[in-house]
Amino acid sequence: MAGRRTPVKTRSGRRLTPLPRGGHTARVRIIAGRFRGQGIVAPRGLSTRPTSDRVREALFSILGDVQGLDVLDLFAGSGALGLEALSRGARSATFVDQARAAVAAVTANVAALEVGDAATVRAAEAAAALRALGREGRAFGLVFLDPPYASADTEALLAELLAQRLLVPGAWIVLEHASRGEAPAVAVLERRFARAYGDTALTFYRWPGQEAT
Repeated sequence: MAGRRTPVKTRSGRRLTPLPRGGHTARVRIIAGRFRGQGIVAPRGLSTRPTSDRVREALFSILGDVQGLDVLDLFAGSGALGLEALSRGARSATFVDQARAAVAAVTANVAALEVGDAATVRAAEAAAALRALGREGRAFGLVFLDPPYASADTEALLAELLAQRLLVPGAWIVLEHASRGEAPAVAVLERRFARAYGDTALTFYRWPGQEAT
């Protein structure tokens, strides 16, 4: 039947919470760690672009060990990046997205993987969320930035991360962007790596200091 969606099974055998009308789901899986092979749902459309398995696998291969880190997943979509980090031993993950379908998807995925004690989902615009996190005194060892390629002011978001003191010494920031574009240079951040995978590129920044723990 046209428009019918196949539910994704969860670790406990439950079905994921349906997404709001107007969207449909893509099949995404956790690549490694304690949830390896687990399917999650991702809203697909003009406003959400799930990071491919290939790019996520490459990203985490470059990062290496993420155990014990507090993770911020901005423009979270399905939450695949933050959930992958939790699967690999990160201590906590905070997911931020302003799209209703994305918030529904990541909330369902957090419930399905039963990681609610380590995860927070915020329905908010990215810069506003950074300011709120700053007021709360939060700090992170790993930040994922996966904004819409055409619309985000990435340099302003990086500046806000720094202004709100949201990075622990040695923190990583991973920016996903269009490979045809150049990632911004920020004077106080070390731009360590840049890798292209077709239309997608990853740029890795490091906040100077001791290793993130």
